Amino acid sequence: MTRRAWRRRGLAVALSAASLSAASLSAASLSVAGLGMAGLGVAVFAPVAAAQDAPAAVSRGTVRTDTMWANAIGAHKALRIYLPPSYGSGTRRYPVLLYLHGLGGNERNWVDNGQLDRMMDSLVAAGAPEAIIAMPDGDDSWYTTFGQLPDVPACQADTTRREPAATFCVPWPRYDDYIVRDVVAYLDGHYRTRADRAHRAIAGLSMGGYGAFTLAFRHPEVFAAVASHSGVLSTRLLPDAAPGAPNRYATTAADLQRAARGLWKSQRLAFWTDTIAWKARDPVVIAQRLAARVSAGTAQWPAIYFDVGADDPWLAHNRDFNATLAALGVPRRYGEFAGGHTWTYWRTHAEDSLGFLLAIVGK
Repeated sequence: MTRRAWRRRGLAVALSAASLSAASLSAASLSVAGLGMAGLGVAVFAPVAAAQDAPAAVSRGTVRTDTMWANAIGAHKALRIYLPPSYGSGTRRYPVLLYLHGLGGNERNWVDNGQLDRMMDSLVAAGAPEAIIAMPDGDDSWYTTFGQLPDVPACQADTTRREPAATFCVPWPRYDDYIVRDVVAYLDGHYRTRADRAHRAIAGLSMGGYGAFTLAFRHPEVFAAVASHSGVLSTRLLPDAAPGAPNRYATTAADLQRAARGLWKSQRLAFWTDTIAWKARDPVVIAQRLAARVSAGTAQWPAIYFDVGADDPWLAHNRDFNATLAALGVPRRYGEFAGGHTWTYWRTHAEDSLGFLLAIVGK
């Protein structure tokens, strides 16, 4: 069975905590571990056609860009918003999906490069629930509170910066609060959202996948589901472990730079350079801390989906993160597909995260 055929079956998956073993659906394209969340039946909706080939008869949603004041970071930020086809008529309220961009990206990427709006239109035409999609500008922030205050004058003097200083060189880099508090409040205050956890999800790619998981796991009262494509999900994992050898994790400042590889410049600013601060921002550690809260009865897991390409440089991160969730007994859906860390891969697989999230929050 090909991946495309699997996706187009309109597959209804009965999800259980027992389904944590990997199942190979296509030797060339897909392996899935832990299909879904305990006790839920999730319908994975298929598009009428591939997003780029959607017929003209498909009703279109609209895309707009708002400018909002973000109190947490002390700046105005752009927010790209997809409104579903029926939004312009009636008083109906809609679930909300937040999609986060990657390093070096902006609020336009998911539409301009990822065609997320066209994919959503196709899913709706196939019978999926409608939803509002919000795509915030997250700068190169890793969607966290920085380990130190930024040098704003140096940022303003940087001639390589692509964004105006007024919106990029923020004085208070609390990007986690910006997304979870400011963006969510703005959406609930300006659009007809279903303003509760049960109807809100978050997703992202690469740095955005990191942000989606850390925000969803730190704020499980805000998000009912989380998804990631090619996420950087084990930030202390040291590269190049010998085959069969146990994974090793950074324990010194020098190790942190090795673990970050080409991401060191941005991660050093966001996570700082001491191992305690870095550990506190590691998705693996954040997952372990949420597990303790769930065990104590003070929180619940969001529904979890993530995937990565077989040629992705962060494949080992995703495997390590998946192993952590498996050890904790957390139901999840995890896939490894052909492809790399590219928009070709993300365009191919964004339909999967959309279908998964809509099945959870679109009820």
